[in-house]
Amino acid sequence: MDRAGRVIWAAATGLALIAASPALADGSFDGSLKDEVTPPGRSFEWSFNIGATSDYIFRGISQRDEKPALQGGVDISYGIFYAGVWSSMIDFGEPLDADVELDFYAGIKPEWRGISFDLGVIHYTYPGANDSGAELNFVELKAGASASPVQNVTIGGTVYYSPEFTGETGEVWTFEGSVAYQLPQFLAFTPSISALIGYAVGDASDGFAVDGISSDDDYLYWNAGLSLEAEKLTLDFRYWDTDIGTANAGICATTKYCDERFVFSAKVTY
Repeated sequence: MDRAGRVIWAAATGLALIAASPALADGSFDGSLKDEVTPPGRSFEWSFNIGATSDYIFRGISQRDEKPALQGGVDISYGIFYAGVWSSMIDFGEPLDADVELDFYAGIKPEWRGISFDLGVIHYTYPGANDSGAELNFVELKAGASASPVQNVTIGGTVYYSPEFTGETGEVWTFEGSVAYQLPQFLAFTPSISALIGYAVGDASDGFAVDGISSDDDYLYWNAGLSLEAEKLTLDFRYWDTDIGTANAGICATTKYCDERFVFSAKVTY
């Protein structure tokens, strides 16, 4: 079985384990409304978030030239339906001159037998970017599921598909699996540890070249870290890395953007 086959098999196995798990136990989730379960109801709910990070990492690759970034978003939900907008400072350097990422997303979050699903679409945009040669804006479809097989443990799996990935690099599939464990209360904080592994695969002939040198058109990325929640505040300490060895004008413009790093983030949600 080749590398892509093994990852797809692992993703399918993870989703099967989720489907076999019992009802969700009490737990907490990081992130915006995109990452949380929307309870079935019939009233509009709003949330706002603003935060900062020591480096904005997207699937293992720095989007900010290893510099701090301000971030924020607005979310709205109605029953199982949700929508929102999120933005971050970025720095893609010359000649792209992209300074801002602005994302729009919408979807549904139904539940079935203790499994929480997330089916949605995300539109990534880069206002003001000098991308006439190859448009940076792109759209992804998203299908995810999560559950708690035992108390305080949450497992999840998500598949993303873009028919035309950023930079007009053709079809790209991304598979992610995650696990989180909520620790006992510590002072005013609710701590949790979590880890994620992801796999992105495209076609080098369409431009999805990992390092710009070889014909590699897939890569692995992963993270692990500790989150501390206290009412509206979330602090996150996280280690990131990828299996990209060298880089030269590929999806990772330079090796330093995709090597190992520790990232600290803080966010307030209200």
